[in-house]
Amino acid sequence: MKTLYFTLGLLLLTACCCNAMPKGLQLAPGNCCFKFYTRGLPLNLVSGITKTHSSCQQKAFIVQYYTGRQICYRQTFQWALNVYNQLHNTESSGQLQ
Repeated sequence: MKTLYFTLGLLLLTACCCNAMPKGLQLAPGNCCFKFYTRGLPLNLVSGITKTHSSCQQKAFIVQYYTGRQICYRQTFQWALNVYNQLHNTESSGQLQ
């Protein structure tokens, strides 16, 4: 009887750990940048901008356009930095000025 409870407890513990392992073993999320655009585009085309995950090798901004296209810019690229700051400082209105 003790062996049965021990086995069930071990099975339950294994099941709990297996659910947590895939997230823990994930090395990097899918939104990392490897190619970078080097020219700014009109602000009226920009619908959003986010930073890449901290686990990405190269720090960057991912700019989302109203057409659905996503373009990467290095975090040191001044145009992208300005857009990021402007968009995140005007989040209440949701518009770029």
